[in-house]
Amino acid sequence: MVSDRDAHAMNTAVPSGPLVGVRILDISTVIAGPLAATMLADFGADVLKIELPGTGDHIRYLPPHKDGVPLWSKVVNRNKRGISLDLRKPEGLRLFERIVPDFDVLVENFRPGTLEKWGLSTARLHELNPRLIILRVTGFGQTGPNRNKPGFARIFEAVSGFVNLCGEPDGPPLYPGYPISDGVTGIFGALAVVAALRHRDHAGAGRGQEIDLSATEAMFRILDFMAIEYDQNGTVRHRSGNLNAYSAPSSVYRTRDEKWIALAASAPTVFARLARAIGREDLLNDEKFKTNVARLRHREAIEQIMHDWFLARTADEAMAVFGEHEVSASPIYSIADIFADAHFAAREAIVSVPDADFGSVKMQGVVPRFSETPGKVWRTGPALGEHNSQVYRDQLGIDPDTLNDLENKNVI
Repeated sequence: MVSDRDAHAMNTAVPSGPLVGVRILDISTVIAGPLAATMLADFGADVLKIELPGTGDHIRYLPPHKDGVPLWSKVVNRNKRGISLDLRKPEGLRLFERIVPDFDVLVENFRPGTLEKWGLSTARLHELNPRLIILRVTGFGQTGPNRNKPGFARIFEAVSGFVNLCGEPDGPPLYPGYPISDGVTGIFGALAVVAALRHRDHAGAGRGQEIDLSATEAMFRILDFMAIEYDQNGTVRHRSGNLNAYSAPSSVYRTRDEKWIALAASAPTVFARLARAIGREDLLNDEKFKTNVARLRHREAIEQIMHDWFLARTADEAMAVFGEHEVSASPIYSIADIFADAHFAAREAIVSVPDADFGSVKMQGVVPRFSETPGKVWRTGPALGEHNSQVYRDQLGIDPDTLNDLENKNVI
């Protein structure tokens, strides 16, 4: 149960940051769209999350849970208010149309044409609110032959070319343990909204616009040099395990005490420090190893040198040597290691947030940090329909009898 102190903190906390005053409607589900809205909420935007009555956002049914309470939703929907509303029903649509004029941004992630089917085309939304910015998050975009194809993060990560790069050369493609395309797409979404707000309020004569964000294209974009390399050199990159695609030595190495350390030595100065650290300054004058291009040509030999060096030492011994010589290396952290790390603690990268179910919970802090207008995490994700009374009764002025009727009809 939430303590009196935490309840007071939740009731009196207010958002802060450079986006205070921006109002966002979030009708998206699961991760990418909600994450985009949450990143904006972290910097002060007032985000109202709308979920289906009774069921809510599908994120509530994905693990992890504690005592039946969804934990993921508390993070991906943090700093938001929440109401329940079924836009597919005429009464729900009418309520939504009353809400839209008060907001700057709408975030949605339905298949193309879904909002239009409900009577909420871009033209209709801009008729209700000409200033509205509409962020449309889909797997493949609003146009093109694949526009209506269903999919989740794994599909977008596959089509973008990302997963083809992950895994051992002689093994199958491997996925990370987190839907990374959702995270990447959410970041692109937040950036796009800020850019659209800037345009609307400066060069755009106060008119909003539609943003077409494809999760597949977001993943493809972050692969950066892969397209130009294929265009100019005809190179098709494949899996290389833990080896870095463009520098050597750079891999993950097992130590004598069965721990793992990541090493990166791409810059000439770093490799020089590494050679001195492992007592092999002779490598700096060896034609096979003195440049990064040469080391990539003789990758097997330089990697074997490093593997042998690590296997002769414990992780603590190796890190002590690297610390002395300023070599860029790190143990592979688990979440338990992150919680115990002094640097994360000093940076307050993990913050405690008041929570109605558990008193307080810990999650990541706001990234990045602003010197003059810092954001903050002031509440966890709302319960389903938590702010129905605040929005429908206090803001829209709907009387209690009408609210009861709408609730009985499962409109709210």
